[in-house]
Amino acid sequence: MYLYNDLDKKLIGERVDQYREQTTRFLDGKLEAQHFLPLRLQNGLYVQRHAPMMRIAIPYGLLSSKQLRMLAHICRHYDKGYAHFTTRQNIQINWPQLSEVPDILADLAKVEMHAVQTSGNCIRNVTSDQFAGVATDEIVDPRPYCEIIRQWSTFHPEFAFLPRKFKIAVSGSIEDRAAIRFHDIGLKLKKANDGAVNFEVYVGGGLGRTPVIGECIAENISATDILTYLEAILRVYNLHGRRDNKYKARIKITVQALGIEEFRRRVDEQWQYIRQTSPSLPEAEIIRVANFFRPPAYLQKDELACNTLLQNQCRESRAFSHWLTHNITPHRVPGYAAVTLSMKPTGLPPGDVTEQQLDAIADIADDYSFGEARVSHQQNLILADVEKERLFSLWQKLDELNLATPNINTLNDSICCPGGDFCSLANARSIPVAEAIQRKFDDLDYLYDLGNISLNISGCMNACGHHHIGNIGILGVDKKGKEFFQVSLGGDAGYNGSIAEILGPSFPEEDIPDVIEKILQVYLEKRQENESFINTLLRIGKDSFKERVYA
Repeated sequence: MYLYNDLDKKLIGERVDQYREQTTRFLDGKLEAQHFLPLRLQNGLYVQRHAPMMRIAIPYGLLSSKQLRMLAHICRHYDKGYAHFTTRQNIQINWPQLSEVPDILADLAKVEMHAVQTSGNCIRNVTSDQFAGVATDEIVDPRPYCEIIRQWSTFHPEFAFLPRKFKIAVSGSIEDRAAIRFHDIGLKLKKANDGAVNFEVYVGGGLGRTPVIGECIAENISATDILTYLEAILRVYNLHGRRDNKYKARIKITVQALGIEEFRRRVDEQWQYIRQTSPSLPEAEIIRVANFFRPPAYLQKDELACNTLLQNQCRESRAFSHWLTHNITPHRVPGYAAVTLSMKPTGLPPGDVTEQQLDAIADIADDYSFGEARVSHQQNLILADVEKERLFSLWQKLDELNLATPNINTLNDSICCPGGDFCSLANARSIPVAEAIQRKFDDLDYLYDLGNISLNISGCMNACGHHHIGNIGILGVDKKGKEFFQVSLGGDAGYNGSIAEILGPSFPEEDIPDVIEKILQVYLEKRQENESFINTLLRIGKDSFKERVYA
């Protein structure tokens, strides 16, 4: 993973000192709230329903064991002993004291972390594939390019006050695990016949009040040209994005208003100008950054022997067999596997982690996975480089920590925002709905028979729970002061992205588990052999589901 140099350390250290002085002035009454607002936002601090909330950046989801231990320390000393992983591969603490935030930032800086640009109208945390570098379907490792974009975008003076927040995602595999078509800019890495790395660029995607699937604006931007092309897109958006209405300020509205052809023309015009005055990205810099992401010191393994051992262990333990089937992802190196730690045990908010778990995960990462962990946008953690012959002992340790629930990619592996329990913007509480569904469908055999189903839950139209792109989406709405929930079907976060369609009128909270059961009943009755939920829905349409639900 990328390691700070002296310039990085100096930059973040100065930022901490600057924010400490700004906070002191605000608390002393020398800085008005309206002037402090953008300053705290660009240092990751919100004011939520009950207390401030601080969002800490985890660039493209990578965490070292040292950083995990610091996050545990922060949860223990500045919060209530837990934190929450987000869908942007970041982590949030929900109870920091305003006066202590500069101390938190100083502690983060000690382990090369920060909260810069995790909020505000700027370029946010760049996200990517949680299996980058180890996935068997990977074409190009996206991590070096994520880091290059992170360095380019952090403190970029031209893009510090955009019309609205701006999100970039990068994917380098055959399967899209980064939802690139639902970002302001989505980047798909490709290789030409001569081995050159190019980018397919999507623009104008996003969720929120107006969900939009991003459109392809360029099919082959070279790696050395990618920063100047991104700058051209950002410049056009900065010039033409609306600032009079925050609900119409995202780049997706600008692209829709201009049309993709006119938007492309303006970007190309800006790009030609920028290329005359700005240098392209040197190939040497790409190589330099890529060197931070070289493969670790893998051991030579006998794949056949490893698989035989696992088969024997599965025969001895049905629970281990379930976990191996659902929480393990194939690795490009023989004898290794990527392991997903489920942050979705029944009865706990999806994505939450305790300070004890963070410390334990740090120890496990050191012992089993070269001292590294990753955050997925599904709010789970990944150990990317585990020896197959050690999976059984790892499973035992994770089981003791309540991190081995074998539910990855099932209905109970739901994405869920904090909702009305924490967020001042929410219309409804989303966490109790997620728990009610988990308790309703607690039979593992039933879940496994259903196959892969994405269930996403948001407490409001801001869509932090990505309800628009879940196979089943649930949205909290307000009806005359009462919490109701709208159900939608058919979302898909992949390269062929689709936005879920609303099924019909909303339901009270207590009805949601039964509504989901009726939807699943239709699927089980109508599916063909080995047919997934989303493919059955596409084949038969939503009317059969609607008739059953509203009968």
